[in-house]
Amino acid sequence: MRTEDFDFYLPDALIAQHPTDDRTASRMLHLNGQDGSLSDKQFLDLVDSINVGDLLVFNDTRVIKARLFGHKHSGGNVEVLIERVINSHTAYAHVRASRAPKVGSLIRLADAFDAEITARHDDLFELRFLSDSAVLDLLDAHGALPLPPYITHAATSEDENRYQTVFSKHLGAVAAPTAGLHFNEAVLEALKNKGIEIAYVTLHVGAGTFQPVRVDNIHEHKMHSELYSIPQATVDLILKTKQQGGMVTAVGTTALRALESAAKLNDGAHGLLQAGSGDTDIFITPGYEFKVVDRLFTNFHLPKSTLLMLVSAFAGLANIKTAYAHAIAQEYRFFSYGDAMLIEKQTPIA
Repeated sequence: MRTEDFDFYLPDALIAQHPTDDRTASRMLHLNGQDGSLSDKQFLDLVDSINVGDLLVFNDTRVIKARLFGHKHSGGNVEVLIERVINSHTAYAHVRASRAPKVGSLIRLADAFDAEITARHDDLFELRFLSDSAVLDLLDAHGALPLPPYITHAATSEDENRYQTVFSKHLGAVAAPTAGLHFNEAVLEALKNKGIEIAYVTLHVGAGTFQPVRVDNIHEHKMHSELYSIPQATVDLILKTKQQGGMVTAVGTTALRALESAAKLNDGAHGLLQAGSGDTDIFITPGYEFKVVDRLFTNFHLPKSTLLMLVSAFAGLANIKTAYAHAIAQEYRFFSYGDAMLIEKQTPIA
């Protein structure tokens, strides 16, 4: 397939720059992947849209203050975006500067501490933080929340609250699992009270999630890698749900990618889905056979993005094109702070 198959025009006015006043105030477009039918709903209708005995799987990663500003010791300003914390004093990062720093050079960050460029791995630089403090502590004290590139304002105290899910737990993401931003404690409680199970995985979302595919043939795209972890309790709930005829709903593409990565690693059989951690660069495109996830709750995604390709694999490309055209015509709000979709999977014709 061609990358241009996943392009669409989005008016700038539909890119949500700020969250709604209330987390739960977004709209929700319900797409049935079987027949392509669409229903305009509100997010709070989600509770009625999920059946008793079903399971919702959330990504409980927490966004770190990954953006740092500084200058090279040799001169020139730099902007650093941490991609992944490796250990207490080392991280991989994107570094923006008029000239790329050389391995062995030093940069001064936040006028507070130095970091040494110790290696380069393709587009990422390996940084060793020359401080007695751990990387995560330095980021918390001196870093800024890394809002997506299509949000035009600098991060504020509102963003520090609303660009985290209420269930975020494990530090490590540089972008929020945005489907989870709609949920508050009351909605989670309402789901549980209805008899809907809730489970968690962790996938530390990387900055690559915002990158468009830049090759003509999508299968030539090199996918970025992200770290994920699936607890045994989540595996047990998935198997229980499947055995009892319930549906597994992934809340967000990141939760879906974690689950499908684990299934792929273990040959794809439900009984072989195992708990554990690892790196995933899974690239889901139309034609992919989903092993675990039956339903997807997600936001609207960028043109030519790997996530748009993922939802097209889940619901069918034609259905997604129709749904996105409808959403634009109805002035849904797009991307991280925008509205949501609930997608019923399209089952391939045997």
